[in-house]
Amino acid sequence: MIHPKLEKIHLQQVNRPLNFEIGDTVKVHYKIKEGNKERIQIYEGVVIAISGRGAGKTFTVRRISHDVGVERIFPLYAPTIDKIEKVRSGRVRRAKLYYLREKVGKHARLKEVKREAPKDKIYEKAQKLKEEMENAKKAAEQAEQQVSENLAENEGASSAEQNTDQPAG
Repeated sequence: MIHPKLEKIHLQQVNRPLNFEIGDTVKVHYKIKEGNKERIQIYEGVVIAISGRGAGKTFTVRRISHDVGVERIFPLYAPTIDKIEKVRSGRVRRAKLYYLREKVGKHARLKEVKREAPKDKIYEKAQKLKEEMENAKKAAEQAEQQVSENLAENEGASSAEQNTDQPAG
């Protein structure tokens, strides 16, 4: 069980839904900074693992590049990731697909399945928290504005009383 204050901090970091599952082929658009320029590079591969929870959630993408298997671990909610596109879904019966490391060629492929993106409860919770924070902020601004209006009215009324109390001289 995670502490409520810590959970609130984690939910503030959540900026995108988890719209893919293990076995899906995804395109990860991530930002690369070279000198003072920034560009977006696309990394396409199969998601073989999703680890962690909260703001620390990561996913591992595997692809074959020049007959060599390359795996890259991406933090899901990192600001360096621009977007994640799901290309296709693969049929899997495991939570981690590390066995694909030993497979080569056609044996490393997964059978394609049509499936909808799963609902991301964490993202929905984060959106509710953001709405609550915005509503609280608006309420605080309205209360502050009301207090300043009351102060202005009170100052105007007290200065008018002071003017009438002074004897004409």
